[in-house]
Amino acid sequence: MKSLNRVLMAALCTSAMTVPAYAQDQGAEDAVDDNVIIVTATRRAEDVQDIPIAVTAVSPVQLEQQGVVNVQNIGSVSPSFSTSNAQTASGTVVLRIRGVGTTSNNIGFESAVGIFVDGAYQSRPGVALGEFVDVERVEVLRGPQGTLFGRNTSAGALNITNKRPDLDEFGGFVNATYGNFDHINVQGAINAPIIEDTLAFRLTGAYRQRDGFVDIIDSNGASVGDSNDTEQYLIRGQLGFETEGGISGRLIADYSKSTASCCAAIEVLQSGIETAGLFAAVGLGPRGGMAGPDVALGPFDISAAQDAVDNRIATSDLRADPTNDQWGITAEVEVPLSDSADLIYIGSYREYRAEEAYDSDFSGLDIFNVLPGSDTAIDTMTHELRIQGDAFDGALSWLVGGYYSDEDITQSTNFGLGADYDRLVGALFAAGTGGATLNPASPIFAGATPLQTLTGIDPATVRTTNAYTQSSKSWSIFTHNTLEVAQGLKLTVGLRYSDESKDGSFSQPAITNDLCPATLGQIGAGGLPGGAANPLTNSYFGLGCFAFVAPAIGSDANPFPLPRPFVSEFNDEELIYTGKVSYEFASPITVYASFTHGYKSGGFNLDSTAAAGGADPRFASEEVDAYEVGLKAKFLDDAITLNVAGFHEEFTNFQVLEFTGAQFTTFNVPSAKSTGVELETVIRPDENFTINGGLTYTDARYPSDCAGTQTSPNVLSLCGNSLTNAPKWVGIMGATYDRDLGDSLKFFVNGQIRIESDRRTSTQAIVVPNAAAIAAAGSVQAAVDAAALNPFDVQDGTIKINMRAGIGDIDDAWGIEAWVTNLTNEVTRGVTFNTVLRSGSRSTFIQEPRMFGLTLRGKF
Repeated sequence: MKSLNRVLMAALCTSAMTVPAYAQDQGAEDAVDDNVIIVTATRRAEDVQDIPIAVTAVSPVQLEQQGVVNVQNIGSVSPSFSTSNAQTASGTVVLRIRGVGTTSNNIGFESAVGIFVDGAYQSRPGVALGEFVDVERVEVLRGPQGTLFGRNTSAGALNITNKRPDLDEFGGFVNATYGNFDHINVQGAINAPIIEDTLAFRLTGAYRQRDGFVDIIDSNGASVGDSNDTEQYLIRGQLGFETEGGISGRLIADYSKSTASCCAAIEVLQSGIETAGLFAAVGLGPRGGMAGPDVALGPFDISAAQDAVDNRIATSDLRADPTNDQWGITAEVEVPLSDSADLIYIGSYREYRAEEAYDSDFSGLDIFNVLPGSDTAIDTMTHELRIQGDAFDGALSWLVGGYYSDEDITQSTNFGLGADYDRLVGALFAAGTGGATLNPASPIFAGATPLQTLTGIDPATVRTTNAYTQSSKSWSIFTHNTLEVAQGLKLTVGLRYSDESKDGSFSQPAITNDLCPATLGQIGAGGLPGGAANPLTNSYFGLGCFAFVAPAIGSDANPFPLPRPFVSEFNDEELIYTGKVSYEFASPITVYASFTHGYKSGGFNLDSTAAAGGADPRFASEEVDAYEVGLKAKFLDDAITLNVAGFHEEFTNFQVLEFTGAQFTTFNVPSAKSTGVELETVIRPDENFTINGGLTYTDARYPSDCAGTQTSPNVLSLCGNSLTNAPKWVGIMGATYDRDLGDSLKFFVNGQIRIESDRRTSTQAIVVPNAAAIAAAGSVQAAVDAAALNPFDVQDGTIKINMRAGIGDIDDAWGIEAWVTNLTNEVTRGVTFNTVLRSGSRSTFIQEPRMFGLTLRGKF
């Protein structure tokens, strides 16, 4: 059996749907057909056209030509892949494949799209947000991949492989970029053999800085700075080796740090409190701290909402100040056991740290903040051991293995109420009572500062530290085998038994909050204005005991659902399995069909309100049954590559995280589905011209009966709607023309277009009915049926264009390129939500506007 590393070092991967990356500097014995695309989607080095899996492989050439600098940009080269980002760059990234992903914002949630870097599992998307530099290839594996890739790949997996040290040749490269928003990027790598053919060292580094594309102003319109910027660096060192006995591998160590300020939210719909002048009535100015122009005044003011997005202006009293850094070690060793079998070990250890402080109310008022000293730590260790090989003259390709991981999470968040909190409560009360709470003649008169008036305590003194922990252990044994039972007919069977155990906890190591107990005391003593029958009783509790800062003193005897500490365990096990059949009609044409049962572990809602009211802080594991049929073909002497896949995926206990405006809640939806067709093609009319295209139709939805026997409003409100950020249609089309200019120069021109249909951008499509709406309607279902649509939830279909052109030395000694992404400056919404504590207001996190610049490349 050939050495896996030797094969991978020899094969420079292209893409099944994109521009080819031509092998260079290969010896005659290692020459690779330019049309053969080698991937490791089956944990083996195989031609992508031969494996019964829907996979897109992206080469270094395409990463560079399409401006794909990290995981979040992969959607520009894979129509079935998308990402979104909310308040923090590291903690709120959501990856989706075929419309399916897991909402972030909660450290207890794991992504449905697993990320593997150099074979090692990355436990959270934020851990894998580093620079794409010196990358060999990126593989997007669509559909559940649990039998081979293990943990939490119910939607798919990203398999990222960095370039290995070259044992034979000294060399390297340097790239430098300058662009708009003062974008500066420097990348480089150097490869140095230490002992020829035996030991080599490769050092890679990158630095990227870019100003933010969202301007931040305070309530008076004065500049606070900018947001959505980039500032990060990465260094990675590798030792590669191969002994005379054929033992080979590499040791990888990396360190990266980011201080990017991400992300600011832009108000797109004004609160009715502003329109009614109630903010001014309590002394918070006419717009209650909001100063951004062109905000929509009503739910149908579409042009004003888009103007707010296009202006890229957010209002805040505090610029975010996050920092995250991480380091890790990965070891990969391959030992030949015989001519037909290898033993492969991949182990890793990684420490991730993040510190954050930001304005959590998205306004120019001082209402609610995450304070300095808030931090997150994730320590992860993984081990995987596989034995794999061939038998029966190559008819059987077999693999058996075992996996173990140990992950520890600790998070401490410092929350504080601000100087304007009480007056905001006064405005909210006035809005809910038609101004009665501001009318001295009213029996429920509460004044402009109702909480302080009621309790004598200033809410601005409230400070709370909430601490969360989770310790996870996972182990599994697995096998994956392909047998050619007849000429061209192959059967694949994969099994994986997985065991998951987690310990989770919430505690409150520090708190200064006399406000909540005093509020509860006044409620219990009938001390509210107007007595115990005050219609604002629940509001007094909810705002006087605001969820994120409320003392964890909940008990079953307390009628109000206060937070309470918890220490709990989660245990689960699952048999993951797949069966595939493929038939090769002729060497360029293969058809296949498969069934896969996938799985994503449950765990803990690591939020302060998770156990409030005696609730179980755990959520159940997610399962999926996936059916897929496909065709992989080449025509006209390999001038045309065409890959087609049809899929249907049925999810059980689909995991959802929802922000209600005052807290994060997790729950399982009994049923979700994703059905669709994917097409990818590469057409090469001649050696200088390449056309690539991709088209994906995806119906990712909650069925009309998604709730099963559940009756909770947040579940029923999802039924009948599409999944979040899951457009039905996504198309990609591009072209590259390249040729030599004489004997010393060459040039290329590349263009790429991505077209998306409409998509929803928030968890819920409707305004989830509260208890009063349910009582008025007579039932939860009736209230859901009568509920209004969430304003500005739907992002209209868009077209985004990227272009790049370059000229350089024919041997790549130097090159210069001009590029632009999002040419027409389509500013789109990624996530839309109800603005915190602003009754009726909607805000959004936007995606990147137009970027352009120049890149210089040098190779030695």
